[in-house]
Amino acid sequence: MAAKQVSKKAKSRRVFGHARKQPKMFRVGLYARVSTFDQHTIPLQIRALREYAAKRGWTLAMQVKEVGSGALQRQLREKLLDAARRREIDVVLVWRLDRWGRSVADLLATLQELGHLGVGFVSLTEALDLTTPAGRAMAALLAVFAEFEREILRERVRAGLAHARQNGKRLGRPQTAALQTGQVRKLYRAGISKSEIARRLQIGRTSVRRILAAKP
Repeated sequence: MAAKQVSKKAKSRRVFGHARKQPKMFRVGLYARVSTFDQHTIPLQIRALREYAAKRGWTLAMQVKEVGSGALQRQLREKLLDAARRREIDVVLVWRLDRWGRSVADLLATLQELGHLGVGFVSLTEALDLTTPAGRAMAALLAVFAEFEREILRERVRAGLAHARQNGKRLGRPQTAALQTGQVRKLYRAGISKSEIARRLQIGRTSVRRILAAKP
């Protein structure tokens, strides 16, 4: 009789009289990126990401492989972000932070958007897991560093501009066409066409037309 009671308790899905909640099956989107000259490493990334997702019990919803050189090339990454916006994935899993973000500011912006969408983010190499309280605290720290980076950049720009003004340098784009106003009008009075004037003086035809349309 006692054995039957123990058996019933072991099979019961109720905890303290309440139904036990089933763990949520997270849908994960994998993102792997390599440079044009390092394409042979992408299978290694994908295999490691798949193994990690399997260990966490996540369901593979989509997989993105991106190949490209340069910090600005992340076109396929947008597919993963669109899937997050449509609530088709619950977690984004990447190999390394620099594979995902173009810069600290870009990394922070995308992490904040994913956070607002309720989508987790995990970077395998850095062991950064924003699905945990510790990971979210790390994301907040990244925000501090990003703001620090922006402030340092602003200070450098202001210092550079101030130094240039002190040395009498003119700031802004050089007025190449405006400096040749007299030459433009002289050639035009000599019967030279506007397109030929632009070619000879190496300025835009729009600039030539603007100079001739203005009152002398």
